[in-house]
Amino acid sequence: MEQRVDLITLGVRSMERARAFYARLGFAPHPRSLAGWTVYQMNGFALALFALDELAQDASLPLGELGFKAMTLAYNVAGEAEVDETLRDAEAAGARIVRKGEKVFWGGYRGYFADPDGHLWEVAHNPGWTRDADGHVVLGAAP
Repeated sequence: MEQRVDLITLGVRSMERARAFYARLGFAPHPRSLAGWTVYQMNGFALALFALDELAQDASLPLGELGFKAMTLAYNVAGEAEVDETLRDAEAAGARIVRKGEKVFWGGYRGYFADPDGHLWEVAHNPGWTRDADGHVVLGAAP
C-alpha cells in the first residue's frame, strides 16, 4: 500500500446543514456531487460529506457503530494570528470552538473547532512545516 490518502469522508446527519456550513467556510462542492454525497477537491486529495445512514449502509455497519473514532482533521496556516482568525471564521460559520488558540509545547500555536456534526478540526501554525509549490505540506527535519 502506498503512503497516501485519496479521500476523507465525513458522515453527516443533515447534508443541507453540512453543505451550508462548509460553504460558509469557503468550500466549493465539486460538480460531481450527488444528493447524499458532496465532494470537495482539496490539495492532493478529496474531502466528502456522506449522509450518515447511507455511510453506515455503504460500510455494512449498524448506524450505532459509526461514532467518533478519535481523529481530527488539521488545517495548517502561516502564523498565529491566522489561527485565531480561522477559528473566528469557523465559529461565525456555525462551528463550536473546542479549544481557543494557544501556544503549545512543540513550538507552534493551535486551537480546535467542531463542525455541526462534531468532526474536529485542528487549526495550527507549525513553524517547522512549509508548503511546496503545489501547496502540499512539507514536514520539517527531525530535531
